[in-house]
Amino acid sequence: MAKRVYQVWKGSNKFLFGGRLIFGPDAKSLVVTLLLILVPVVLFCTLVARKLIDEIPDGGFAILVVAIVFTIHVLVLLLCTSARDPGIMPRNSHPPEEDFCYESSASAEAGGRQTPSLQFPRTKEVMVNGYPVKVKYCDTCMLYRPPRCSHCSICNNCVERFDHHCPWVGQCIGMRNYRYFFLFVSSSTILCIFVFAMSALHIKFLFNDKGTVWKAMRESPISVVLMAYCFISLWFVGGLSGFHLYLIGTNQTTYENFRYRADNRVNAYDLGCLKNFLEVFCTKIKPSRNDFHAYVREDPPRPLPPRMVPTVEEEEADDNGGDRRAKVEDDLEIGDDILKISQRRNFEDEEIRSRGSESLPRNSSEVELGLSSDPQQLAGIRSETRHSSWGRRSGNLEISPEVLAGNSTVTENRNHNTRKEEHQ
Repeated sequence: MAKRVYQVWKGSNKFLFGGRLIFGPDAKSLVVTLLLILVPVVLFCTLVARKLIDEIPDGGFAILVVAIVFTIHVLVLLLCTSARDPGIMPRNSHPPEEDFCYESSASAEAGGRQTPSLQFPRTKEVMVNGYPVKVKYCDTCMLYRPPRCSHCSICNNCVERFDHHCPWVGQCIGMRNYRYFFLFVSSSTILCIFVFAMSALHIKFLFNDKGTVWKAMRESPISVVLMAYCFISLWFVGGLSGFHLYLIGTNQTTYENFRYRADNRVNAYDLGCLKNFLEVFCTKIKPSRNDFHAYVREDPPRPLPPRMVPTVEEEEADDNGGDRRAKVEDDLEIGDDILKISQRRNFEDEEIRSRGSESLPRNSSEVELGLSSDPQQLAGIRSETRHSSWGRRSGNLEISPEVLAGNSTVTENRNHNTRKEEHQ
């Protein structure tokens, strides 16, 4: 049965509803975030806003409605931030072949031969708004990351316009969910301010009735708790909202701000404050590059990588150097055999000379060679011997059968002459 993309996805993401919702590996932290939002709002609606309806007959009910609607708005933004594709780059099944190059390098193991080595550039340089920007190669996703793209070590994905990985939403913040993330943080800030203000208003009404602040606080302790909680939360979500307002105005990401702050490099993405805000809030969000609900498509068979055509010198090197050691050993063995034959022939010549040259039936040159007086036979053997030297290739001595036959004839004639001398 064919599998869907989310079932074979190599990242650390978690999927729901057949890949239609995608979360980060730490999606459980969403439960904590939901509790931090819902518990204070439920307490406010049941214990504070309900009493404000009696205190403000004309507008008390509107306070309750605003609290509920705005809370739903915050939860929807949280879902849009954490349950959508942040801009994940699709993985490649193999490195880009057009970026491979082969270079010859000497290899000691190959006996000094020139062997091809694979070269792969780790960075590339692209132009962004007239400024050179380096893009890096990702070994995990096997692709060159687009500008402002980075690999998240938690989700194990390359994310376009990577800002940071937020543990509170359990998702990477990137190109496709940064707008919702900022709206979520800023809306949470407004919700905290609203709950804090309405709780303080309830304390004021009680102060008017009881006469003292202490009595008013004892009458509604939940209002005091909500005020303290919202005051502490404002330091976090309010500060985060202000920081991201600065990043949007300068067209930076959190990753770029922390990583390249000390480099004092020119920001190639800064288009001016107004255009930077329009880019974040008014441009159309690009569709996802991945269809996690779709079925997996089998990749077509890859063509074999181009093979290097060997040159004539390399072919000769293969012929001469492929079995070089064996050929050298053969040459040494043949040299030893020739040396032994030469020593034995010199010994026999000295023995013949010691018996006297006057008893020889033929001249000394014929006796030394042990040949008959037939000049054709002598010329043939010499010619074959010369051809045998021509047959030597790459240090090998190849002796033809005719020469071997001639050699046996020489040996027989030499033995015959020796026996004849003994009889005389």
